[in-house]
Amino acid sequence: MTIQSFPGSSGIIDASPKRDISYFSNFYVLGLTLTAGIGGLLFGYDTGVISGALLYIRDDFAAVAENNVLQETIVSMAIAGAIIGAAGGGWVNDAYGRKKATLLADIIFAIGSVVMCAAPDPYVLIFGRLLVGLGIGIASVTAPVYIAEVSPSEIRGGLVGMNVLMITGGQFLSYLVNLAFTEVPGTWRWMLGVAALPAIIQFFLMLFLPESPRWLYLKNEKPQAIAVLAKIYGSERLEEEIDILAVASEEAFRSKNNVRYLDVFKSKEMRLAFLAGAGLQAFQQFTGINTVMYYSPTIVQMAGFTSNQLALLLSLIVAAMNATGTIVGIFLIDRCGRRRLTLSSLSGVIISLLILSGAFFLQSSELNSGLCEVQTLHGTCGTSLGWIAVVGLALYIAFFSPGMGPVPWAVNSEIYPEAYRGVCGGMSATVNWVSNLIVSQTFLSLVTVVGTGGTFLIIAGVAVLAFIFVALFVPETKGLSFEEVERLWKERAWGGEDVRRGLLV
Repeated sequence: MTIQSFPGSSGIIDASPKRDISYFSNFYVLGLTLTAGIGGLLFGYDTGVISGALLYIRDDFAAVAENNVLQETIVSMAIAGAIIGAAGGGWVNDAYGRKKATLLADIIFAIGSVVMCAAPDPYVLIFGRLLVGLGIGIASVTAPVYIAEVSPSEIRGGLVGMNVLMITGGQFLSYLVNLAFTEVPGTWRWMLGVAALPAIIQFFLMLFLPESPRWLYLKNEKPQAIAVLAKIYGSERLEEEIDILAVASEEAFRSKNNVRYLDVFKSKEMRLAFLAGAGLQAFQQFTGINTVMYYSPTIVQMAGFTSNQLALLLSLIVAAMNATGTIVGIFLIDRCGRRRLTLSSLSGVIISLLILSGAFFLQSSELNSGLCEVQTLHGTCGTSLGWIAVVGLALYIAFFSPGMGPVPWAVNSEIYPEAYRGVCGGMSATVNWVSNLIVSQTFLSLVTVVGTGGTFLIIAGVAVLAFIFVALFVPETKGLSFEEVERLWKERAWGGEDVRRGLLV
């Protein structure tokens, strides 16, 4: 093994050839990933379930049906809670570990689900949404970091992508649950309350799982860390991984001293890393994904399909495509790389949004001209434009889900040094949730002002900006160790030649 260092760091980089490791070569790692990924399932379930539940909440509470702002608040209050949870989740991760952070998230989420289920009025429902959001926010920071820290670098992107698959799977599950309870008394109460079950399941499973070996080593619990590493790597690689972790942890001890949020902005390389990570998280939301997932039944109804059941069924198909696309992304992310996959994804997203925008503009023109005054028995506008809008929605998901879905979470789990991973992961997740809140809180109001076609045209413009951002600021990290990624940022910050002069010992 060649040992390398760079100025200002004693970190090492494994320059030996990469191993041929598959996702199923170690079922222990796969089990850790799937269990931690239940946090993603909670994230996705809540994202999807509120879109269907909102249709029936409006039926039960007249105040909600008459007030768009109240509808937006019910949807977005969970996001407000997630902002708080993500902001504090980074600190909880660093101070108490990934495992305890997950257990805390499960407890808060389960309590919030029960409160929503029993809510006597919209305002108690909003409080329950806030609690659920707190749990989701903590989980959104913790799950990707935990998975990344127990994953071999060769398949790290795909395993972190499995957390995103759990998110999209949770969205699909939520639409199934929505359809299952459409004819059951209590409808939305069942839809929201059943979310407590996966949180309880994850809580008990996590009790039997280990802490992240990197966090254990950082906290000087070396025997426990080595015991976990021994289950992840074979004997030949184990010693190598321990050596890398030992030097990386030594560097983290010297530089950390309880890293604070402002410390992220004190070095050029950390500013560049955070810009890339937080920018990806912001553009993930501003390119419209959770507008589609929160409001897909509403968008389908805007397209002319007025039946609640039909809107939920079409949204179920959209959610299934989202999960399928994420599987494709897991297959491609460690083969094509993060950067190429993201740029390809954004190209398709731009085209899909233009199709959506055009369909709604043409539909609006037909309605205004009196060509679409009578609805059919199926609740459509009597025109093919509604179906074109649905096809545009499906294409949007098909292009978004393999790239812009998993890549921001994968990149943010791997681009920060050990000492900064919890804090930066929390900060970038907070950016994601703040962007999510802005989009979800303004979507219906924006539609009122500029129309559905105009809204999707604006989002298409944002997607163009996202493409330019990725091309300029996001490097390729496929297959790199954490230490190699750290060196990459130093080279970008201070110039490749100046860093390379000090590489070989």
